[in-house]
Amino acid sequence: MPFNEKFHLRIPGPTPIPPRIQQAMTHPMIGHRSSEASTLIRECSDRLKRVFGTQQQPLLLTSSGTSALEAAVVNLLAPREEAIVVVTGAFGERFAKVVERYGFRLHRLNIPWGNACDPDTLKHFIQSYPNVQVVFFTYCETSTGVLNPITELIQVVHRYSDALVVVDGVSCLGAVLSQMDNWNIDILITGSQKAMMLPPGLAFMAVSERAWNKMKQNSVRSFYLDLLAYRSSLEKDSTPYTPAISLLLGLKEALNMLDEEGFNHVIERHHLLKKMTRAGVSALGLKLMTSEQDASPTVTSIYGGEGWRSDDLRHILRQLGMVVAGGQQHLKGEIFRIGHMGYCDAFDIITVLSALEMALTKMNVPIDLGAGVRAAQEVWRDHV
Repeated sequence: MPFNEKFHLRIPGPTPIPPRIQQAMTHPMIGHRSSEASTLIRECSDRLKRVFGTQQQPLLLTSSGTSALEAAVVNLLAPREEAIVVVTGAFGERFAKVVERYGFRLHRLNIPWGNACDPDTLKHFIQSYPNVQVVFFTYCETSTGVLNPITELIQVVHRYSDALVVVDGVSCLGAVLSQMDNWNIDILITGSQKAMMLPPGLAFMAVSERAWNKMKQNSVRSFYLDLLAYRSSLEKDSTPYTPAISLLLGLKEALNMLDEEGFNHVIERHHLLKKMTRAGVSALGLKLMTSEQDASPTVTSIYGGEGWRSDDLRHILRQLGMVVAGGQQHLKGEIFRIGHMGYCDAFDIITVLSALEMALTKMNVPIDLGAGVRAAQEVWRDHV
């Protein structure tokens, strides 16, 4: 590569940062307890309501998305209470590990990786555990590229139990439709480094009144992750602990970008990117991990082929300046994943497919050079 500093990042997070967001984050530092910071915190929280689809006031945590998952677990569940975690991949597993770490009673609904959870499967499972207090879902399972039918699953929970519903939306909020209030989600979570187009370091949560009432009854809560403390501070346009001011300045600009594009157009763009990626990959004879029905608009997972492993392909792609993600846990070396969320457009998909064709050719995989690009272009042509 002639330019060592130049490469294309197409992993499912962290994602590329738009230059105008980078510039916003270079603003001179302000005091985190100043009136300017209070105005920034209030504005960011207010404008995140649109992303979440809620009238609740989203919380701003200086931490990773995983910390917000842990916050949901430790604030909602009390000792000896029961929870269901629907596991459709590595990040569902992470939710389950958090529940287990705190010693709560875990009922794990394991779904084969690459498949979404079926509402009927959940129905039969939840009826077996009448004392469950909380059900945890992953909206988009980053490790497999699955988008779970979250509205249908939530309806099942509310029809057959009184449990609260917590949804991990880290790898899709800001790219997909979210109607937290209308869908009766009790806690919805996302992070900064995916579709929100920011560096890692912020997590966002919105909490229903039903969940707040449950937390008030819980005498054992985290210190740093005490969500009641965040709520109390936010009422005063502040945070309980030092906020990441530079990231919040970037968040304000990211919200500007989402507003300028129009959120319906943001959602439509991500569906186009999904269709282009899947069409291009299929035209090259590669096997997609998920069905069209279960596929996420933010990440696509693809199996390696006969005689070659995905990690070999990723190595050659990296030499070409294209970075894609590998598989996780038992899928390590078996799949590769292309992220197409946030600061990503149709030309980016054309570029990654072109690089994929070049890498496959270098590996002596028999493909029709240009077939993937052509298939994606045809999808794009028909869309516009």
